[in-house]
Amino acid sequence: MAGFRSLSSGLRTPRPAAFGADPSDERMARIRRSPHFRDGVFQNPGGPTSIRPSGSTSAFVKDFLDKEARSRRAPSGTVPVHATTLADIARQPAGGLRLTWMGHSSVLAEIDGQRVLFDPVWGERCSPFPFAGPRRLHPVPLPLAALGPVDVVVISHDHYDHLDMPTIKALAGTDTVFAVPLGVGAHLEYWGVSADRLLELDWHEETKVGGLTLTATPARHFCGRGLRNTQHTLWASWVVAGAEHRVYHSGDTGYFEGFQDIGAAHGPFDATMIQIGAYSDYWPGDRTDPTPLPGAWPDIHMSPAQGVRAHLDLQGGRPHGVLLPIHWGTFNLALHAWAEPGEWTRDAAEEAGQAAAFPRPGEPFEPAGALPSDPWWRAVSGPIARPWRRPAATPSSPEDLAAST
Repeated sequence: MAGFRSLSSGLRTPRPAAFGADPSDERMARIRRSPHFRDGVFQNPGGPTSIRPSGSTSAFVKDFLDKEARSRRAPSGTVPVHATTLADIARQPAGGLRLTWMGHSSVLAEIDGQRVLFDPVWGERCSPFPFAGPRRLHPVPLPLAALGPVDVVVISHDHYDHLDMPTIKALAGTDTVFAVPLGVGAHLEYWGVSADRLLELDWHEETKVGGLTLTATPARHFCGRGLRNTQHTLWASWVVAGAEHRVYHSGDTGYFEGFQDIGAAHGPFDATMIQIGAYSDYWPGDRTDPTPLPGAWPDIHMSPAQGVRAHLDLQGGRPHGVLLPIHWGTFNLALHAWAEPGEWTRDAAEEAGQAAAFPRPGEPFEPAGALPSDPWWRAVSGPIARPWRRPAATPSSPEDLAAST
């Protein structure tokens, strides 16, 4: 614990250090000057979002506690993590671009001679407390210290599954710089990152790190770490462009038309890292929009179908580059089966004719080379429902029957 929070009674209660710090002084003044800050909070593109679950509370609790459904929300065995070694990532990528998905939204991008680490979460739980909260479904592929030098750490927003205090404290002892959305720098300074190593950006602002240009771009989400959600820290997606390659990391976002604008201004991309997990019919959103796959059209997260659609929007409306699905497989954050996002994204990408990579956590790959495509999760997952598929008249195998349910 560190720090105290005053209650209305006048008593002071311990405040967990993981809550971070609220923006103040010049940082808060800069937030108030932002064109995206209005009525005391940051505003989402496309209008307000609801961050409270929708639908029946009793139905939600019933689904949450259902024994069979709960068993599908975790792997049935050991997740096959790639044992990443320094040799995997020490040599320069032959094509100038290599991605290593470390699980959830953490990705090491080696681009045109520099190394960018997106949303690094090496902690055991995405929670302010070490004894409670969603726990990892697989170990980290390699120790943080074995990762080697990183030129810039990019943070999308301040939720616990994207901004991990123990990881930031470990990185604070290195020479890396941090690119973060407005207000998020307050947390990092509180945890020991010096102000001169913070690059704090509003949407559409850019900064340079070596030969890379980093641009904070809009996303449709929300923020907050403590008991109060002040909406005083911004959330963002990110474009990173080098001399030869460019990539996009979505952070967390609901689907919105702004992907087309981002693609027009900064694309096309050699690779996109797109959030496709933690969707739910209980998360609010527009359920009238047509979709090739079932599932909610959430206000703050994307379903697999939306993720593929977002990638295509970013690429000018046509298949191009490589889609790397993120925000799935590592933490249980929704009611869907843990491997469902990967399985459904395979189907949606195949239907769209879009190349997609499905590496094991820790498995490096080059978008210009052979893409990892093995559905590794099937070995430790029950059958994944595909309700859009019509069952065959006479299923030829138990697997065909399972795939049709």
